[in-house]
Amino acid sequence: MTDKNDIQEEKLLLEQFRETQDLDLLGKLYQPYMHLVYGVCLKYLKDKDSAQDAVMAIFEELVMKLPKHEVENFKSWLYVLSKNHCLMELRKQKRQKTDNFDFSDLELMENGQLKHHEEDYTFQEDNLERLTACIAQLKKEQKRCVELFYLDKKSYQEITDSTSYELKKVKSYIQNAKRNLKQCMEQGEER
Repeated sequence: MTDKNDIQEEKLLLEQFRETQDLDLLGKLYQPYMHLVYGVCLKYLKDKDSAQDAVMAIFEELVMKLPKHEVENFKSWLYVLSKNHCLMELRKQKRQKTDNFDFSDLELMENGQLKHHEEDYTFQEDNLERLTACIAQLKKEQKRCVELFYLDKKSYQEITDSTSYELKKVKSYIQNAKRNLKQCMEQGEER
């Protein structure tokens, strides 16, 4: 869709979808760009099956996100949405790899200590309680950004979209919150 008639038709489809939530209209809007979305996903995910799955997942995201966002240039907006979707998928994959690794085993190997499972569980529970208390002490903006980024697994852009904070501010709030949390956790260890 490149000429003025196509752009007008695209805007009309967008408006009609917002009003009716008719998936056929969304399909007409999305279909010409599916190859673009697939290409973006293949570039980032480097796997045909994952890219195909992402194309369908992005369509489902459109159902929820298009009514909430004012979109001037659908193609550009869709490109950014696709890229962000893939980056979030890569982040999830990376997190799953680290989540499957038991860091307590590494700690035990490094210092040669063996802990009883119940002692280790109590230690982790204490750390979790301390971390929760430290998060509660953060400034409002830092707390909100940390919760969205780490707990809700939102990207910087998604946090910017769902709050009134600028992108630079979001990054700054998260950076400062991490520093403050580290200091708070270290103070708790000294007690």
